[in-house]
Amino acid sequence: MQVSKAVHDPLADQPGSQKDPVILIHCPADGTPVGMVPDEGRAGVEAAAEELRAAQPEWEQLGPRGRGRIMLRWLNWILDNEERLLTLVQQEAGKSWSDAAIELAVVVDVINYFVANGERFLADRKVKPAGVANAARRLRVQVRPHQLVGLITPWNGPLAGPMMDAAGALMAGAAVLSKPSEITPLSWTEAVRGWREEIGAPPVLACVNGSGETGAAVVDVVDMVMFTGSVRTGRKIAARAAERLIPCSLELGGKDAMIVLSDADIERAAGAAVWGAMMNAGQACVSVERVYVEESVYDEFVDKVTAKVRAMRVGMDPAGSYETEIGAMVTATQVDIVERHVADAVAKGAKVLVGGKRVGDRAGNFFEPTVLVDVDHSMTCMREETFGPTLPIMKVADETQALALANDSDYGLSSSLWTRDRRRAARLSRRIEAGSVSVNNAVVATFQLPIPMGGWKQSGVGTRFGGANGVLKYCRQQSVVEERIALKAEPNWYPVRADRSRLMAKVIRLLGAHDWRRRLGRTPRGL
Repeated sequence: MQVSKAVHDPLADQPGSQKDPVILIHCPADGTPVGMVPDEGRAGVEAAAEELRAAQPEWEQLGPRGRGRIMLRWLNWILDNEERLLTLVQQEAGKSWSDAAIELAVVVDVINYFVANGERFLADRKVKPAGVANAARRLRVQVRPHQLVGLITPWNGPLAGPMMDAAGALMAGAAVLSKPSEITPLSWTEAVRGWREEIGAPPVLACVNGSGETGAAVVDVVDMVMFTGSVRTGRKIAARAAERLIPCSLELGGKDAMIVLSDADIERAAGAAVWGAMMNAGQACVSVERVYVEESVYDEFVDKVTAKVRAMRVGMDPAGSYETEIGAMVTATQVDIVERHVADAVAKGAKVLVGGKRVGDRAGNFFEPTVLVDVDHSMTCMREETFGPTLPIMKVADETQALALANDSDYGLSSSLWTRDRRRAARLSRRIEAGSVSVNNAVVATFQLPIPMGGWKQSGVGTRFGGANGVLKYCRQQSVVEERIALKAEPNWYPVRADRSRLMAKVIRLLGAHDWRRRLGRTPRGL
């Protein structure tokens, strides 16, 4: 296994002095230090928020086209610095180069999508009035951004994760205060530095680094918060947002199920299962974490999956080399969780077909890609989020059992359904309790920008993306009602007049009832 080197001295020219608190970042592949960031705490958050609020009105006034031009300048800068940014991603997260490269693809898609569609998404919406009494009125809905949006993101997607939310919020006209994970902050901190120092953009995007105290401070100073991370922290953020009466959107944990039915393309399903479970070393909220396979194709599916997993190469390959499939896991704690889940399954009767243990010494956070069979729902690996390179496969009798087991979870983020019968897929997808269903594929529903990505149950509240919603979630709606004909007075204004009020009551009945007796104020037959 080779570890790529930084393109510059990672400890040189870092923010902060010897007296300032800093956070040292280590490469998960071998433990070497690769950089540091300041631990800014509450004071840093409050200072950043003040600057952002001051700059936001001018940013909003630029309009979608003006904002889009600046966002495309940022995209150009990111592309011009691609290798340096992805090297930071790889060093701080221990990824294979192929997994690191996926992050840039997400960044490109998200910025381009919201720039291309932002003006249309934010346009005033004309609405047809309801009822004859309102026929002479013009109705429209217009939007204004929340002035300051807070983004708190996890360690598994250091560059793509923040961008998935920042692009939509910036296009909306909001200022954005972002707080990356203190474990993998380097690439996003550098991307934000590029915005602030390299492209002539206004100071409406800031990155604050620090631990949990810094994240809590972000929630305390913003007008809306988007959080991606654990259920436990999500609950705390939701509670604090409720206390402050600000909106929050939460994308939390997952335990995504894959259902393989007897009429599926088994070769393709096996390839999707391996990729869906192992990409990013299994550290994705939408990873395939459990598979249910109909009995008649179970053996074939397991054989194909096992062969594919056995051929996988593990390690952090040199930048640009594309020599390995999966890299290190980001934290030693997460490796411990994976090890515990495998051990629990084996103790309860599961069998390891390939993998099942750490790779090398504890200096590197590597775990072998693992296939487990003879699993059931008494095992932790089928109940709790593993977030690692494991693939437990369970045999089922039929689609009914598969659905029942897939839905037997506290989570409901995404899912995968395999059948050649489109009608069967349409029928069964409506019975899966998850925010998205990929039919004859895995994970892809997550990155379809025109449709919403969100979780059911404990997997979250609200959605990201979803076409216009990817921008409008960062806005406040404002309803505007205009009079086409301005009378000197409305019929229901004061003073109350009996004759006018009786006439209005008759008109309401005449226009609102659905039979002539009631329209004319007569008692219906049989009453």
